[in-house]
Amino acid sequence: MGGWGRDKRQRRARWLWRRAGTLSAAFLVVACATQDSESAPGAGLNDANQLFSVGYRDIADIYIQEVPSIDLAVAGLSGLSSIDPAFKVSRDGGWILLDIGGDKAATLSVPARGDAEGWGNLTAAALDLSRRRSAELNTADPEQLYEVVFDGMLGKLDKFSRYSGREEARENRASRDGFGGIGVRIRLVDDGVRILSVMDHTPAKQSGLADDDIIVSIDGENTVGLSQREVVRRLRGPLHTRVVLGVKRVSAPAPLNIEVARAHIVPQTVRYERLGATAHIRVSGFNQNTARNLREAIKLASAEMGDELGGFILDLRGNPGGLLDQSVAVSDLFVTDGRIVSTHGRHPDSHQYFEAEPDDLAHAKPVVVLVNGNSASASEIVAAALQDSGRAVVVGSSSYGKGTVQTVLRLPNEGELTLTWARFHAPSGYALNGRGVMPDICTSPIAAGEQIEAAQIVEQVRSGRLPVAKALIHRDLTLEDEKGIEAFRASCPPAQGESGLELEVAQRLLEDPVLFARAIGGTVTSANQALATKAAQPKAQAH
Repeated sequence: MGGWGRDKRQRRARWLWRRAGTLSAAFLVVACATQDSESAPGAGLNDANQLFSVGYRDIADIYIQEVPSIDLAVAGLSGLSSIDPAFKVSRDGGWILLDIGGDKAATLSVPARGDAEGWGNLTAAALDLSRRRSAELNTADPEQLYEVVFDGMLGKLDKFSRYSGREEARENRASRDGFGGIGVRIRLVDDGVRILSVMDHTPAKQSGLADDDIIVSIDGENTVGLSQREVVRRLRGPLHTRVVLGVKRVSAPAPLNIEVARAHIVPQTVRYERLGATAHIRVSGFNQNTARNLREAIKLASAEMGDELGGFILDLRGNPGGLLDQSVAVSDLFVTDGRIVSTHGRHPDSHQYFEAEPDDLAHAKPVVVLVNGNSASASEIVAAALQDSGRAVVVGSSSYGKGTVQTVLRLPNEGELTLTWARFHAPSGYALNGRGVMPDICTSPIAAGEQIEAAQIVEQVRSGRLPVAKALIHRDLTLEDEKGIEAFRASCPPAQGESGLELEVAQRLLEDPVLFARAIGGTVTSANQALATKAAQPKAQAH
């Protein structure tokens, strides 16, 4: 369903997700493009009541399965033994018992089921009492105590639910939403900080900074000996403030002083390059600008190549995911109708359906999507949507199989809880979690030493023998069917790295419209044949 119904569902989802902060599937649903301000030092233990109460409430409200609070409390408090091995926690009926070195430290009454505030108070009280009896716990930083307790609690959940402390959460928000910075990628070197790349349309680019420049000072202070974290901290800052960089450049006889005004920077996730008559577009993640940047890349390729443009390679290899709404928007650039993805969980608002709008920015040009074993979550949504809609041929190996959506909820200490709250389903209905996306054309070796060559794959496709059967691609498997999932993924084992094979196969498919039509399972029309004949003719060259 599209139109008003879709808008209503999305507004409702955004209301919930904005209350939570942002949503992730390593991988998020909606992100607010706000500048993250510097936080005050971490909340003291007097604020632990509120912190843990919020944590218990969020898990009870959001997590995809119901988990008894007493299990969370015991697991969370047990984490304190990583700081003081003498600490032990146990449960005795309606009581939680704390023991340090064989001496009973406290006996705490269990709150009522569903009483998030009561469980938060119990956890904070247990933490306070334990600190009074343990020198190791008493000298530990409050943030360290919060971390081990939340890590223990979330250890009872799935592997994608996690806690991020204040500093880590700030970096996470910067990756999702952007930050005040200058727009460079850097690496520490012996004589300073090397600029690996300068992002387009950023203050760094506008000020004349260039790849391979060495930053030798920041606001007059030598960069030699600074850590990567400290360099990043000094380059970032409030919007519109200025930083003066001392820069050593090979072509300059002496260091340059370059002043740069900070602006809102969102990390680039889209990179385009022309490969003959093919547009190769690599998407490394999904942040709030990914769909917009991909739109620009598609337009640039179309303008640059015109009628010569044979098609697009959407390279999602190694892409760990990102924002869910961006994966939907990216899919919608190519898919003109039907479902893109649906999500389902325990919370009523987790049942969401996302439909395509009737426009195709690529103007029906052929598309090949590349995936591997590290293509996860949001990238799997895109691959499945384009595959199921018949819009693209997927080449590579089985993808990661991370078919869950995580909500990121900000905590009172400026940390974050990332909680799994839904699973997503491909347009044809199968759940991606565990199984991943099966490519149309498998390039991973089925057994050691049996790597297939591009020419063999092309010949298979040309003769109508597709390497992967359509029935296998759309097979639905339950999470409980571990043997079935294992056998399914073994038919095209997930490859962790990249090879030139995927790219070569993709180019050959896009160079031959008849071959592409066979690969996608379509009809070889006279128009396809004419295009193939034209593509085979020698190209005129300028001398």
